[in-house]
Order: sequence, then structure tokens, then C-alpha cells
Amino acid sequence: METGTRFKALVVEKGADQTFTRSIKQRAIDELDAGELLVRVRYSSLNYKDALSATGHPGVTRQFPHTPGIDAAGEVVSCSDGRFAPGDQVVVTGHDLGMETDGGWGEYIRVPSQWGVPLPAGLTLRESMILGTAGFTAGLSVLKLERAGVRPESGDILVTGATGGVGTLAVSMLARAGYRVVAATGKMGDVPFLAEIGAAEVISREEVTAGGERALMKERWAGAIDVVGGETLAAVLKSTRYGGTVTCCGLVGSAELPVNVHPFILRAVTLVGIDSSRCPTDTRLEVWQRLAGPWRPALLDQMATEVTLEGLEEKIGRILQGGIRGRVLVRL
Repeated sequence: METGTRFKALVVEKGADQTFTRSIKQRAIDELDAGELLVRVRYSSLNYKDALSATGHPGVTRQFPHTPGIDAAGEVVSCSDGRFAPGDQVVVTGHDLGMETDGGWGEYIRVPSQWGVPLPAGLTLRESMILGTAGFTAGLSVLKLERAGVRPESGDILVTGATGGVGTLAVSMLARAGYRVVAATGKMGDVPFLAEIGAAEVISREEVTAGGERALMKERWAGAIDVVGGETLAAVLKSTRYGGTVTCCGLVGSAELPVNVHPFILRAVTLVGIDSSRCPTDTRLEVWQRLAGPWRPALLDQMATEVTLEGLEEKIGRILQGGIRGRVLVRL
């Protein structure tokens, strides 16, 4: 392929007045970042972190112009170290993709070859991006619960923020794995949807936090996957049963955690942080194999809304306002 080959990408630019603009532009292959692996991207997705990058949030991206997209799936064009062969189908999520490295909202990416994961048997490229970082994060959370000894027979598992990307996929994965899932949401109009994807019970977020001012709350959860943070996570910890485990992977409510030590020293509750960006390769491969197999969400296609690059603008604003249900798939 010629290094000057042009391709389409959504580009975020920073103006002299410190404002940010987004537009779809033509870029050249030789403008991409260094790396052994060149991929023709077929699908990407929209994540909360992508929306932050697209609006110039300095905690995500500092170098502009920039192409967001922390997820990408497509075919290998070339791989200079031989890890992949041309035509191989690969998934790239996490690491620095879409942050300071140009991401999946462009028709090509170039990254270090160790960032690539072979597309697991049982998933199409499209399905892998309905999952994307959200699905990988949910899967990593389920794996951590399992490794902590939380089994289906242990009791109810709570999922907070259940209509978001991570939440919907976590509900479905847990249900597929045999757990009884209680979904917590602020969108009670989505109760039928949550029940359809596997929730045995749906409760309001106010029910989760009611009584949260107390040092401890009534024991209820054998485990939980929290994507909200703040007062919600504090209440979940206070209401988790003795020896239970709570995973934490989000901060849409707040990055602060107003909790005392009582859940940890009186009930032996474990809080496990989930980071999908720097996850070790062996764990990454294991989670993707499970996502393609026993944890594969039911009704996966129904969890996604598909858009092109041109359709992203409206979705970026909606996800920042908490107005997205499920996943937004980006077709390149």
C-alpha cells in the first residue's frame, strides 16, 4: 500500500482560542502513528471516553489534531514483525488507542502489534465492536467475580447503570453464566428491555442508595458490578453480603467514594478495580474467548444502534448526557 493513500477519518482539532471542532477529513497513511501493525478498520464504537476525547477533555487527549475511537476491528494490511499476516481479522481495544494514538474513527489505524487480538472464533468483526471496550470491561468484571469465588449459587448480583454500554452487556453475560441478576437503573421505562436481556429483577437507583447515610446497610448482594461510582458505589459496598465482591469500572456518578471502612473490616467485602486499558495479554485473550463462547450476550444485535462517521455527532452529545441505551456501533 502506498504511504500516501488517503482515507476518511473523524478529526478533532484545537483552535487558537482553545475551542475544539470535529469534522470528517481525508488523511494519509503516512500521517498515522508509528507501529508494526496496519489495520483497515471496518467497525468501531462510541464509548464515554471517546466522547470526552471528541470534546477535547485533557484527561483523555492532549495532542491535536486527533482521531478518537478506543475500539477498532478490521483486517490486517501489513505487520512488520510477523505477528499477524495480511488479511487476518483482528480486534484492538484499550492500550493508548483513541487517546493519544489515532483511533478507530478512521478507516485505518497503525499501532504496536502486541495491541492486536485475533478475532475469536464465534464472533464477526461487527459483533466484536458491539462488545468493544464495554463488553471487554463487563467480561473482565465477571471474570474477577468468578475468581473471587462469587458463583451463581452465592446469591443475587447487582449491576448498576444497567442501561449503559457496560451495564447492558454485564447483565446479559451474568445471566448467560447462570447468575441471578438484579439491574439498577434511573430509566425505569427500560424495564422490559432489561428483563429481555436477562435481568431477573429491575430496581431504581434510588432503591440502591436508600439508607446510604448509615455506616452499614442490610446485607443483600453476593456481588456487584458498579459503573457509577460515588454514592451509588458506597451504598453497594455497605449492602454487600459478608465475603462478597464488588467490581468498580466507572465514574459517571462521581469519582469520589464517600464510604467508611466498615464493609471491609466487618463484612470482609472486597472492592476490585477494573482497568481494561492495561490488562495483561493472557487475561485479554481469555476474556475475548469467553465473550465469543459461554458469556456471549443473548440478543447482542438488539443492544446496538449502528451509525456511520457522519452520524456520530448527535450520539456524542447524547452519551455525555447519559442518553444512550446499550451500544453505538460505528461502521467505517
